[in-house]
Amino acid sequence: MRFSRYSYSIQLCLTASIAASIAFAAAVSAEENGDWQHFGSDLGGSQYSPLQQIDRSNVAELEPAWTHRSGDYKDGVTSLQVTPIHANGALYYCTPMNRVFALDPATGEERWVFDPHTGGRNGEPVVEVERIPLTCRGVAYWEDADAEKSDDVCSRRVFKNDFHGHVYAIDADTGQACEDFGAADGHPGYVSHFDHEGYGEGIRFMSSPPLIVGDMVISGSGSDDGLANAADGIVRAFDVRSGAVQWEFNPIPEDMRNVTGAANVWSTMSADPVNGLVFFPTTSPSTDYYGGGRKFDVPLSDAVVAADAETGEVVWSFQTVRHDLFDYDLPGHPLLVDINKDGERRAVAIQHTKMGFIYVFDRLTGEPIFPLTEMDAPASDVEGEIAAATQPVSTSIATFARQTLDRESLFGLTPLGRSWCQKQFDTMRYDGLYTPPSSQGSLLYPSALGGGNWGGAAYHEESNLLIIKASNLATRLKLVPKPESENGDASVDYLTRPLKGTPYNIEGEVFVAPSGAPCTPPPWGTLTAIDMDSGEQAWQIPLGQVKRFGLKSPESWGSPNIGGPIVTAGDLIFVAAALDEKIRALDIESGEQLWQAKLPVSGTAVPMTFMGEDGRQYVVIAAGGTERAATGAYDAIKAFALPKSLLAD
Repeated sequence: MRFSRYSYSIQLCLTASIAASIAFAAAVSAEENGDWQHFGSDLGGSQYSPLQQIDRSNVAELEPAWTHRSGDYKDGVTSLQVTPIHANGALYYCTPMNRVFALDPATGEERWVFDPHTGGRNGEPVVEVERIPLTCRGVAYWEDADAEKSDDVCSRRVFKNDFHGHVYAIDADTGQACEDFGAADGHPGYVSHFDHEGYGEGIRFMSSPPLIVGDMVISGSGSDDGLANAADGIVRAFDVRSGAVQWEFNPIPEDMRNVTGAANVWSTMSADPVNGLVFFPTTSPSTDYYGGGRKFDVPLSDAVVAADAETGEVVWSFQTVRHDLFDYDLPGHPLLVDINKDGERRAVAIQHTKMGFIYVFDRLTGEPIFPLTEMDAPASDVEGEIAAATQPVSTSIATFARQTLDRESLFGLTPLGRSWCQKQFDTMRYDGLYTPPSSQGSLLYPSALGGGNWGGAAYHEESNLLIIKASNLATRLKLVPKPESENGDASVDYLTRPLKGTPYNIEGEVFVAPSGAPCTPPPWGTLTAIDMDSGEQAWQIPLGQVKRFGLKSPESWGSPNIGGPIVTAGDLIFVAAALDEKIRALDIESGEQLWQAKLPVSGTAVPMTFMGEDGRQYVVIAAGGTERAATGAYDAIKAFALPKSLLAD
């Protein structure tokens, strides 16, 4: 059943008191202890910390505190994009090799390591599957309401997703598998999405952390979006103790589940426990780039979905892209924050997108806070395809990424390079934003890399500013009819691959010159502050530099980026993300850089901060690079803090 906004308000009254006590306890913990217990700091994913020991006056004094190395990396293969969490007096993080580490927060020393492939309770593997290198962006933490009174094993748990569709439960104190979790399904220590119907074919994997709401662990999934009838993008809530399924959310219409799939939640999620809501940022239905086999409405794809936390029933939703042909997945969780708007404090959900648009909704009703309009969109010229005639766009709040190109604005390191880019531009179809893929070859800008991407936004409540990063890159996309003899099994990368179950394959690449420099004009990466009252841009700066052939580009050119910012009550922004092997601290009011530190490789992740038991505020970043940007791989978790001598003074 789909709840109306009015009947739902009645239910809120019944559940709010229980949920409020849970949320209040979590808020007090974060406020007093400086815990960073979730990927985005709080359940709402604000990426904000109330800590202010490090501020504008002393941030320049930050120095390395410790470094932890897991050994879990392989050049050209792994990406370390994790954000550790701070809970239970420990730091917890996962590696690309499917392991989980618990560290001493003040020293970085290992307390325990969980390895499901080798480290079961009796020396037996927890799971008999291949170890596949995969991005792991984080873990989740839960503790029993009576945990302080109990020494029971697994009264505090760490949860981790993996590439095989498993969710592991780990004792937070010892690193042992929690054998009650999944025991009823015959595999103590984990539950599996493959124990339940997928309504489609292919892989089901998770690279982002699960979400803890009350006594449920909520897990999204990834699907093979190059497969017409991919597994549906089902989100499941499991009981934290037994692993029993509490509810399922399936974005695919029931009568079309044997035709299309995906529309999954591969990225991070957020929750408002006071109002009993969980929020899903869903993706495109399968296949990406060709929708001739799914010419029907899939309204919960590419949508902000607010669901009842107890049942998984949809309360409200808003589709940001209709009939997605662009891989314009929603790349990250809606930020559930309270903004100052028109003289009032408004509880909102802020959704950033790959297109560079920001959508802001009333958190309970889904009403747009900044008005939306309809934009005419280009038609498809591909046989069997019908593109959406219009798209809903948010033009009353500033965009944060460049959205249009023209021939004269194209970039080149040399006149010859620029001329090459212009000649290539002339061969492609380009009708502005939402130009669909074509057999001629089309230019997609912003690309499916963004614009915005995962972890890309943070809200600073004191200044009422949204801080958001962007990449400004274009991709070339071409739909190629399949030869009758082709089996369609070969994939080159995420842009060039078969679209199984369709008449086409997709061929694509980032639009760069032979030198490797983007044909799109710089800056190639930016960080922007947006006033959430007026909707206007407060400031925008280039973010990072590009290093190639031993040389660095000018700072004004910026850098493509992966990861995102955090903000603190010390009026600071901490961000790495760029490809120049640095973490930076910026002034929230101006974007002025106040501090930077060298990293061993790029910090393609979201930082975090916490207050240690030694009385020092730490800032932590994963520095492991990413294979997608050929940064080189590494395995460092690096912590920074103010000198003890400075604090003693």
